[in-house]
Amino acid sequence: MKRIEWANMREGKWSLYLAKTEKGLCYIGSDPTFEDFESSLKKYLPSAVLVENKGSLQPYMMELQEYLLGNRQVFSMALDIIGTPFQEEVWTALSQIPYGKTAAYSYIAELIKRPLAVRATGKAIGANPLLIAIPCHRVIGKNGAVTGYRGGIEMKQFLLELELLPNKEFNI
Repeated sequence: MKRIEWANMREGKWSLYLAKTEKGLCYIGSDPTFEDFESSLKKYLPSAVLVENKGSLQPYMMELQEYLLGNRQVFSMALDIIGTPFQEEVWTALSQIPYGKTAAYSYIAELIKRPLAVRATGKAIGANPLLIAIPCHRVIGKNGAVTGYRGGIEMKQFLLELELLPNKEFNI
């Protein structure tokens, strides 16, 4: 069994659950309840033993708060990315989208050298356990539409506007 420390943070209207392993942050989610958070986290870490520890997550919460207030563009926090090899490859590609830029799902598929795997790439993006830290909110439809987001479309729109995008068209 793996010990996972967790905390809940609020910034403005946003409530986020964070979880970390001994290696780093492994989960950020906008789950509405603790039960939803626990259920989501157990998809990635089925044998996790959850221990609330706001103190140990304070450095992560500070960076997220700075970002949500528009005072941080790059994270320095350690991450413990847990997924399949394909998912991890997609999530690494997402991390290459700079602050204030967007990309289409097809661009990410091309970036990982699987241009025909757009749907699988989209599914992996949707399974990203580290909202905001791995910037899946920067991926939009090829037509410029703001599409699905595990944190909800309202949060995705907020994050895109926070990064001061003049429009929602992909620009990578």
